Amino acid sequence: MITFPAALFGLVIALLVGALFHALRGGSGWRLLLYLGSSVLGFALGQVAGIFFGWVLFKFGMLDIGLGMVGSAVILLAGNWLIRP
Repeated sequence: MITFPAALFGLVIALLVGALFHALRGGSGWRLLLYLGSSVLGFALGQVAGIFFGWVLFKFGMLDIGLGMVGSAVILLAGNWLIRP
């Protein structure tokens, strides 16, 4: 079971990754919302994959920040590829 502070810290990291991706790629406000949502989803999927498969990349307390960031990057790149013109 994850604690509230750990979930909040993970959310902050995921939102920072999404904001950084938007700063690099640019776009409108709708793309910012898409990137932020995709990053949070990818971070959560990275955490679930780490727990399910027993992988550890960079553990900080209850969170595996490394796998969460990898998950965010994968989902952000996939989402960016899907919405490109």
